[in-house]
Amino acid sequence: MSMRDLIPWGRSSSQAPSIYRDIEQSPFLSLHREVNRLFDDVFRGFDLPSSFVPSAAANWPNVEISAGEKELCVTAEVPGLDEKDLELFVEDGVLTIRGEKKAESEDKERRFSERFYGRFERRIGIGADVEQDKVSASFKNGVLTVTLPKTEREQSRGRRIAING
Repeated sequence: MSMRDLIPWGRSSSQAPSIYRDIEQSPFLSLHREVNRLFDDVFRGFDLPSSFVPSAAANWPNVEISAGEKELCVTAEVPGLDEKDLELFVEDGVLTIRGEKKAESEDKERRFSERFYGRFERRIGIGADVEQDKVSASFKNGVLTVTLPKTEREQSRGRRIAING
């Protein structure tokens, strides 16, 4: 018995089961394949590095959020900025970090740069009741730390329950 005898159909679609013929003739599947091919062809011509991520600047600055019993702490890495380049807002359960990173020079001979320049805004849902008048922020060595004290009501929510065995 050869390997070909184990395959239920050959290479021609006339021998394939009807379910596969129906999929191949579906106009939506054909459109989907053509659109994918079109995008692949368009972006192939840009010679982009393999590590290129189009939405990398959309999530800048990188943040870390930690929650304690009494406060939330948001830490953002903003290298190359000063505190005067940043604005912070807390409204309706959302922390907004806004600012602008300016280029150090107008170097017209620059051929390639992975550095991000320009205005940015990052909104972070904090999802907790915070005492807005007690929110504090510090900035040191390109790291912004925002401390958001929770309200008494928020602190009393979600207590750990002991399990009796």
